[in-house]
Amino acid sequence: MQPKLQRRLVMSSTSKLNKSIHAGSEESPLLDLLNGFIVELRLAGLPVSLTESLDAMEAVSHIPIEDREAFKYALGATLVKNYSHWKSFEIVFEVYFSIRGSEYEIQDNDLTNSTDSEIDEAEYQQGEAPAGGGAMSGLSPEELQEMLFRALLNGDQAMLRLLARQSVIRYAGMEPGRPVGGTYYLYRTLRNLDLDSMLERLMKESREQALSELTQLEERLELDEYKNRIEELKKQIESEIRRSLVADRGVEAMARTLRKPLPEDVDFMHASREEMANLRRSLYPLTRKLAARLARRRKYGRRGPLDFRKTIRHSLSYGGVPAEPKFKYPRPSKPEIMVVADISGSVAAFARFTLHLLYAISSQFSKVRSFVFIDGLDEVTRFLEGVEDIGEAVHRVNTEADVVWVDGHSDYGHAFGVFWEKYGKDIGPKTTVLILGDARNNYHASQSWILKEAQQKARKLYWLNPEPRAYWDTGDSILGEYATHCDGAYEVRNLRQLEAFIEKLV
Repeated sequence: MQPKLQRRLVMSSTSKLNKSIHAGSEESPLLDLLNGFIVELRLAGLPVSLTESLDAMEAVSHIPIEDREAFKYALGATLVKNYSHWKSFEIVFEVYFSIRGSEYEIQDNDLTNSTDSEIDEAEYQQGEAPAGGGAMSGLSPEELQEMLFRALLNGDQAMLRLLARQSVIRYAGMEPGRPVGGTYYLYRTLRNLDLDSMLERLMKESREQALSELTQLEERLELDEYKNRIEELKKQIESEIRRSLVADRGVEAMARTLRKPLPEDVDFMHASREEMANLRRSLYPLTRKLAARLARRRKYGRRGPLDFRKTIRHSLSYGGVPAEPKFKYPRPSKPEIMVVADISGSVAAFARFTLHLLYAISSQFSKVRSFVFIDGLDEVTRFLEGVEDIGEAVHRVNTEADVVWVDGHSDYGHAFGVFWEKYGKDIGPKTTVLILGDARNNYHASQSWILKEAQQKARKLYWLNPEPRAYWDTGDSILGEYATHCDGAYEVRNLRQLEAFIEKLV
């Protein structure tokens, strides 16, 4: 869907929401703010229904916007249905509400001109300001570091928020109108704070304050606690930078800049290591669903042979009259699956996901056989079975699998030939074959007859392609030739498309 059309549809739905809540009454600034917030959530990919929007507005009508945490969690409880969406929700919330005041308007938040007394009044009302808090602008870098060290040591959240803001003012070097991303400012701030040395100092102080020598467990717990406090400080600094950028560039512009795909929409071909780790956690529920979908479903009717023994035994309740015949029903068979995956350079990023998928699948099926190929093919089932560390399994596949025949460039025809010669006899009516790859064959012979033979022997044969459908059969792609002999060829570039494929299975 085109972005302009998508935004128009989203605005239309929120307009209906607006009318349903305040029909015949004057619109409030809060309502306008929430409407924009919900529009951005939908544009970011979060599924927010009209009913959920109404629930959110009802929830926050009882909470003052100044109570940021309560306000955020009230919105989150009504609008977020998937934990993987929470990070995206928090980013949008920060953009829309981080610098909103009690009048629901953007406040002047120019960090370079703020005084510490203003900060104290805004952030630490009702006696929350730290004792002895005066202007921090006159502090030397050493004094600021010392205050930061003490706040981390004592877990003083109020002081850490204040110091996070002061650190951004002092070290980020933010200039109004400068087209620089928040990551650059975050790097400059953290570089000057030198938090790695701070962690070592915190642990040294903890050992000195202990009445006796810390045990290995106590030291580990202390280390984890200080790491968590430092991570929280980093989040506070990032939040302060984001506030300043929103004040400078505007809400909608920052929302567009910070908008990232949800985990289920991340492209396998371009996923970062962090995104791949998130994808891995989402794979296991999908593989369980895949196993359930591929399990053979039998209709239990009166089609099996008569079970004479069970019939006679049951007839005793009728005085020996076989009034209710019993039949033998076939046992439901567990699914068997063979996965053949391309791990060549053209799908290098997708190959990482493929290996994680193979690992996840291996724990969900009664019988799984996994194969990887480039121009040669090798079975890697042995590397994935009974292994607890996925990293170790992936490393063994990448280093020990015999997948290069000549030059290490994709040759689907030769790989399929090896597969059929060595393992074709193992395909049976209970077997589902999954082929993962882009079908870019470097203009070699296709050997498509092998897929035809495999489809006739197998229960089902599916092809999953990580490339957009528009790229199929362009250049050296010959997917169309292979797809003729498949029960289905699907574009699977992300988790959402993988789930859609699973849902289509009968």
